[in-house]
Order: sequence, then C-alpha cells, then structure tokens
Amino acid sequence: MEVAIFKNDTLASQAAALLIARRIRKNSGHAVLGLATGQTPLLTYEELVKIYVARKVSFKDVTAFNLDEYLGLAGSDPRSYRAYMKAQLFSGVDIDLSRCHIPDGMSKDAQEECLKYEEKIRTAGGIDLQLLGIGQDGHIGFNEPSSSLSSRTRIKTLTENTRVANAAHFGSSEAVPKHVLTMGLGTIMEARQCVLLAFGANKANAVAKMVEGALTASVPASILQMHPHCTVILDDQAASKLERQSYYREVFDKKPDWQRWDLPLS
Repeated sequence: MEVAIFKNDTLASQAAALLIARRIRKNSGHAVLGLATGQTPLLTYEELVKIYVARKVSFKDVTAFNLDEYLGLAGSDPRSYRAYMKAQLFSGVDIDLSRCHIPDGMSKDAQEECLKYEEKIRTAGGIDLQLLGIGQDGHIGFNEPSSSLSSRTRIKTLTENTRVANAAHFGSSEAVPKHVLTMGLGTIMEARQCVLLAFGANKANAVAKMVEGALTASVPASILQMHPHCTVILDDQAASKLERQSYYREVFDKKPDWQRWDLPLS
C-alpha cells in the first residue's frame, strides 16, 4: 500500500487527477475506470475536466462503472448518483454515456441487476483503476462494517450513521433511502489498481485503522492492505493519526521522477 500525503485537499485532488489521467494514457485511452461519488472526489473530477479541456487526455474510449446507487431512485432523480456523475464529470468531458454504467436503482429485480452488473464488468475486461473514498466507520462503497470481505455486487442496508452523512441532498437522514446496490469488497479487490482518497480530520481515525490497523470486516477498507496495487491519497488532516506518517512522507518524497504520478502531464 502506497500512502501519499499532501498539504491540503486541493493539492491531493490535483495529484489524484494526474494519476487517473496517466492510467487512461497507459491504456491508450481504453481504460476501464471504477468511479466513486460523495463529497471527497469532487475536486478530483473538477481537475480531470481541466485536464481534458487542456487536451491532455481524452475520455472517448473510457468505460466507467460506478460503485453504487440508491435503491428506489431513478437515474433522472437529481439526488441519484447517475445525476451526480453527469453533473460532476460526464458532462464536462468527451465520454460516451453508453459506456457509463451505474446500477439501476429502479430495477424490478435488484438481485438480477447485481448479477448483470458483475457480468458487465467481466465483459469489459475488469476494472483498471477503482477510485474510492472512505466513511468515518471505515466503509468503502456502501460496504458497511461487518460486510463480507469477499462480497460481490449486492443489496445493502445503510446504517444510520451513513444515512446521516448522506442527508444533505435529501433534506434529512430519514429521507435517505435505506437500501442501495453496491459493488462488493471482492469486486473492488479485483480492480488492477485501487486509489483511495481521504480528506479532513474526521477521516483520520478510519484512515489509521485502514492503513495500520488489523485486517477486519469491522473496518471494511482494511481489506485494501491485501491489494497488490493500492494508492492512498491523503491531506495532512486525514493523515494526522498515522503512526508512521513521517516514513510515508519520506518514501514518497524520494521517488525518482519516473515513478512519480503527481508531476504535470506533458
């Protein structure tokens, strides 16, 4: 697990966007991206749009799979994650919307929708880079604490804490849907690269448990310790409770240029 610590969320998000753009270039434009929603990736998506506008990367051959969607929300609902992705990234780049996959929250057979979603990922050749955030309780996607570490895309019930965290777009936590469709931890772990973003002091405890704590279903993100290519991108506040943060900084700062993914694109 690589841990990269930046002064603030702006610098961290700029670096994350450069990493993603480099992955698209590495795949000659044909990258399969796993995408996340919420507050954390907003600046990264903003930076990706800037990189596209500067003509340094194209999304026209990119395929995208989102982590999750609320059960019972249509994609046309402004509170849906489909609407979020369109507003925050898809409308700002040249991506083909027919290649942008998000679980169907209105599916009449949610279990069958989950099986089909897994098959779509397999048909696309698997995910090259999976973008992730982390909840204060250590969840990734909507894999709440106690989720199976080998789980696949499925229906999950949200905890009250998660519903409170997502209440802003619904007016109250009571209005947040209680169920979601989410990629499982096993699905996430099959991505060839995982990139997790965490910003702010309220994420520091979860980050410390994920990076330096025990591998446990009580902290679902800790499964990433087992991933062969996982990069954790933090700001100073989110990194504040890491016991070995000085070591992580030293290792990252001493990378040769050919290993660095945070340098400006040519």
